[in-house]
This record gives sequence, structure tokens and C-alpha cells, in this order.
Amino acid sequence: EVDLVESGGGLVQAGGSLRLSCAASGFTSDDYIIGWFRQAPGKGRQGVACISSRDHSTYYADSYVDSVKGRFTISSDNAKTTVYLQMNSMKPDDTAVYYCAADLRLRPDRSALLLPSLWNYWGKGTQVTVSS
Repeated sequence: EVDLVESGGGLVQAGGSLRLSCAASGFTSDDYIIGWFRQAPGKGRQGVACISSRDHSTYYADSYVDSVKGRFTISSDNAKTTVYLQMNSMKPDDTAVYYCAADLRLRPDRSALLLPSLWNYWGKGTQVTVSS
């Protein structure tokens, strides 16, 4: 069974940085995608970025291209067991619970970030709070 465990959340001042980690295990295939989603208070869960296990190609949600471009970066370690979300120049609007998700069927593409309900595996989330 796929297991995803997020870490690295916390309280940071505006302008600061955090790096979230998603420790992934239990995959029965080498072909999957891992994504980061976030859910702000009172809002739905929205995709931020995802990465392909095959070639480490990365994709950012269209709605976030402008808001996080140049600030958030998704990456993975060479063993592909940990996926990171580096968040720089953080803003109070980045406050949310950040979730790691994985799927073995979805094609790696930014469109996969549009429908969180399609993703099969989820971590429990990590709280990120940005103070002004």
C-alpha cells in the first residue's frame, strides 16, 4: 500500500521560506506521479505542482503559475522516495494545509492537478502558516 508522509510545515513570517517533504513508499510500479495540493481555510483543495517519477518532469497548476511562479519549486531526490516543495518569498495567502498525493494512473500533466478527487493516495497534510 502506498504511504505518504508530509513534514516540514510550520509558522513562518512573510518573506520567509519553508521546504516541505513527502516521504513516499509502497509503490508497485516505477511509473507514477506525486503532487502537492493545498487547502486554505474555508476553501477547496487545490493543486499546486506535481512531478513524474519517470523523468522528473514537473508541472505547475495553471491557476498557480502566476501566484507561485518563481517562488515554489517541486523536486525529488534521486531515489525518488522523497518529493520536496521549496517555498520562498512566502505570503500570508500561502497559509494552508499542504497535502502530498500520488497516483499510478494519471498522466503527468498540469491537468492532473485540476481534480484532486482523481488522485488515489493522500498524506495527512502539514499545516503552513505565514504571518504578516
